[in-house]
Amino acid sequence: MLVYLPPRAGNNPMPPLTHPYPFDPAYGYTLEELLRVGAPEAPADFASFWMKRYAQALEVTPKPALHANGPVESGWQVHDLTYQSTGGVKIGGWCLSPESGKVERVLVILHGYGGRDGPDFHWRMENTALLFPCARGLGRSPLPPISANPLRHVLHDIQDRDGYVLGGCVEDVWLAVSTALALFPQAVGRVGLIGASFGGGIGAMALAWDRRIARAHFSVPSFGNQLLRLTLPTTGSGAAVQALHRRKPEAVEWTLAYYDAAVAARWITVPTHFGCALFDPVVAPPGQFAVYHAVSGEKSLYALRAGHFAYAEQAAEEQAMLQEVHQFFAPL
Repeated sequence: MLVYLPPRAGNNPMPPLTHPYPFDPAYGYTLEELLRVGAPEAPADFASFWMKRYAQALEVTPKPALHANGPVESGWQVHDLTYQSTGGVKIGGWCLSPESGKVERVLVILHGYGGRDGPDFHWRMENTALLFPCARGLGRSPLPPISANPLRHVLHDIQDRDGYVLGGCVEDVWLAVSTALALFPQAVGRVGLIGASFGGGIGAMALAWDRRIARAHFSVPSFGNQLLRLTLPTTGSGAAVQALHRRKPEAVEWTLAYYDAAVAARWITVPTHFGCALFDPVVAPPGQFAVYHAVSGEKSLYALRAGHFAYAEQAAEEQAMLQEVHQFFAPL
């Protein structure tokens, strides 16, 4: 286990962040305490529930399509991407392929709950294709009646363990990997996964069962230790789940027991890099660290000062973490 701390001024701790929230987005936890946050026990059929879904997802033929979209940008050729996911759902997104060189590996890059309106061009990965799928109901993957509003998307069919929208989003990740290998079969054994916030939690749930993924990085991952998250004041989609939980606690808890990224992370065995925040008003830090803590395989951590919040050191910390992530994926 490796833990990287951002550089601080001298030996003095940074002063507390000034914020407008009526609660403490650090929740009183020190880094040492965050590193010990665990997860609930898995339901007895947790593994069989997910392994069955994964096996069924592998039976789907993704039928990917790429269409060149515009000029080369920052060394990348941009393509519009579509593929088929489970339930006949059409997933849209983007693919970046290198302007020069050949594709030897693929990174599947997931988005946060704000969705995605285009690919990211800051990645500096030689001989690599980048896939940017949009999860069902979000961005280029509209799916009425699923709402694109995170506060409603996160509640869609939450009363139904088998039909809950997050399960479909996990399957979209598995089909993104199938798509990557259909488009670039030479990348077998060299597929990486990246996810932030919503994408970090969904990514952890997907990675737990998909042995086609060789390495992963998750930044400020959501959906960790769901029972604890329900008790911590927050904003965003987590607050929407809490509001419903106050009205229907048993139904919500029953479903969320199967959609806990920290519980799923116990089955992650491949090298995984994390960026977890010490302060976050949207994804409570104890939940983020619970996902990191649960990983049983090789793992490393960059401790960000804050997540989902603007602060003076943000750009420098994110750039330093990006350099680490590039180095982490170099062996892929």
